[in-house]
Formats: sequence, structure tokens, C-alpha cells
Amino acid sequence: MTGRPESSPRSDTPRTLTTGMPVVTMIGGGQLARMTHQAAIALGQTLRVLAGSADEPAAQVSPNVVLGSHDDLDALRRAATGAHALTFDHEGVPTEHLEVLQREGVAVLPPPQALIYAQDKIAMRKRLGELGAPMPKFAEITSVEDARAALDTLGDPYVLKAARGGYDGRGVWILDDHAELERVVADQLAAGVPLLAEEKVEWTRELSAMVARSPFGQGASWPVVETVQRDGQCAVVIAPAPNLPEDVATAAEQLALRIAGELGVVGVMAVELFETRSGELIVNELAMRPHNSGHWGMDGARIGQFEQHLRAVLDYPLGDTSPIAPVTVMANVLGAPEAPAMSMDERLHHLFARMPDVHVHLYGKGERKDRKIGHVNVLGAPSGSIDDPEYVAAVRERAERAAHWLSHAVWTDGWNEHTGESGE
Repeated sequence: MTGRPESSPRSDTPRTLTTGMPVVTMIGGGQLARMTHQAAIALGQTLRVLAGSADEPAAQVSPNVVLGSHDDLDALRRAATGAHALTFDHEGVPTEHLEVLQREGVAVLPPPQALIYAQDKIAMRKRLGELGAPMPKFAEITSVEDARAALDTLGDPYVLKAARGGYDGRGVWILDDHAELERVVADQLAAGVPLLAEEKVEWTRELSAMVARSPFGQGASWPVVETVQRDGQCAVVIAPAPNLPEDVATAAEQLALRIAGELGVVGVMAVELFETRSGELIVNELAMRPHNSGHWGMDGARIGQFEQHLRAVLDYPLGDTSPIAPVTVMANVLGAPEAPAMSMDERLHHLFARMPDVHVHLYGKGERKDRKIGHVNVLGAPSGSIDDPEYVAAVRERAERAAHWLSHAVWTDGWNEHTGESGE
């Protein structure tokens, strides 16, 4: 009798490679690393991943995994051994460790001298202020007294933020109750969380300007997109952003490219923006890595963010970022309050039977409420126009319908997948 040999335990040291093609190390084993691995395969490259465990999204698919913590300098060293560049799935790596790696000859990209501005919102605000970038008024909060004083200078209420570590709405408070504000400030400071306060911007929508920059200094930008947030978490991206004047879109792209150049960013970067009622754009935050607002480009742009990030950190010429459809809508697949009884495999079967043009990207994550477990991209028909609200709305509805089906196993329009009829 013959059979497959038992698989050996996964090594925690880098594999020896002889292909002669570049090796890029990505710190973090999440979905961004998983999708970067897909791009690396197409380019004949190897993406080595430093993951906390073998069941993380990128560790499930990459054959070159180093197990360890991003806080551990020795683990970072092992992951960097022999790599042409070291880059990031998230911004949580201690910059002091990255500076050590730099001194040891590792090409850390983006460099820690730039990454600090994505890690620390206080440092970001101060540096963007020096660059004259449009942004809200802010104040560093080091005491309850600072929190009280900021009410007079920034307005009541203002936005209180953890200067480090917050994402997807976490680490952000808007509190009308002054006693509650003081309690939160006292508790967070006692826990060692640095805080800042920002004036509450009256915005009409959120936008994102995604750019890439190489060590050579070449820059490239994708069209500015509209991001739709629910409970502080990105739910939908519309690319390009509808009803955005061409001169404003161009200015946003140029601003993002200027910020990337001034900060010394290498790789892709998202500049998250608020559009105010008067049409002004205000910088909200920076992300120096592939970003949720760029997922649409995997199917809707000639070169998407994951391949572009690899090109940038390896100093290849950057790719064509132009869109291939009048509009592409990305919708995140967010975990339902309770995972459906229907398997994801069966949900995919029914989705493709009904909507064969939908591009699905799943991350290999377990399902739990509001967790990002994947996303879908839907491209509008070539005959449509971004200036046609009904056309854009129809593409968006299809993307959200597909994403909701994958997360809930329920069609938003009442469709019955067995009878092929609407329940309405």
C-alpha cells in the first residue's frame, strides 16, 4: 500500500533558495501579506513571512515562513537573513529594532525614519504641520488638565485618539460628557497610552489617496477613492471617487506623492482624507503598507497595490495604475453575528452561479462578528460612466449584495438560491 508521507513540522528558519530571484521579507502574517504573496508568485519572487503562528492567513499559503514575534529582534533577524528587502504587513514593529537591522545592512522599506509617522499620530501631526499639509487642529494630551484645556482650543466635543495602535475605530473617542472624557483620559494615561486631541472635522465623506514610491524616487498614484465606513470600519470602496472635481483629485494625488517624498516613504502608502462641506481635503491618517482602500486595484487597475509594493521595495520601475473599468466597487466580507450553517464553499457556489463576474478574495480566517474575512470586487460595465449616479449605485449594490451573501448566507434582495426567485 502506498500513501502520502506525513508532513514534517514547519521550520522556523528561512528556507535556502537557489532561483536567483529576489526574496522579500514581510513582517506580519495577515491578509495583506497573503495577497502580497500572490503577487510575488506572479513575479517569480519569494515572499518570506514572519508570522506569529502557522495558521495566520499568509502562513497558510507561503512555503517560506519564519515563526516568531514582530517584537523580537532575533526573530526579525532570522526573517531578514538573505532577503533583498524587509517590509511590513502592519506598522507595529518597534522602530528601535528596525534601526538595528538597518545598521546591520538590512534594507528596511519603508525605513523606520518614515514608518514612525504611521505609528505615532502625534509625530505625524507635527511633521505634517511642518510640511504645510491641510489637517485639523490638534493638541497632545498628557494630563486631565490638558484634556479640559483642549475643549476651549479645539471645540466641544473633540476627537480623542490613542496616538499609537488604534485602527478600525478602536482607540478613538468622541465624548460629550466631560466627566466621561476625563475618566477615559485618566484611564488611558494610567495604562501608558499616549493621547492626542483633534478638532472634530465636519466632513461629508472620506477619501483615500493611494501612492507608491521607489528608492530611486519614482512615484505613482492610483485614482482617489471614496471609502465608506461603518462603526469606524471600512465597508465599501468606490474607485474612483464619484463627484470629485478633477482638479481636487489631482491635488490630492500630488499631496500624497509630496508627503511620500518628504517623509522618505518606500513602498505603497495610503493618505486617508476627509472632504469637508466646502470641498476642502483634510489629512486624517497615513498607512505605510498595502491598505484596505487599495484592494479594488487587484482586479480594477492595470497594476494593483500588492505587485506595486513589491516593485517599489525592490526598486523596479513602477507599474501602470490606471483603472480598467469606469468604476470598481470593493466591499469587505465582514463576519456575521453568528456564522451561517451553510459552509463558505457552498456560499461561493451559489454566489458564482448567480453573479459569475464577481471577484472574490478570501483570507483563510475563521468567522466572527465584524472580522474582515475577505472582500469582493465588482467592475462596472465599460459602457457606463463614473458621472452617472444610477450606474455607480447599481455596481455598488451588486458588490454589497455579494459581500453580504458571503458573510450571512442571505441575499439582501430576497433571492432564493434554490428556486431562483426573489422573495420580495
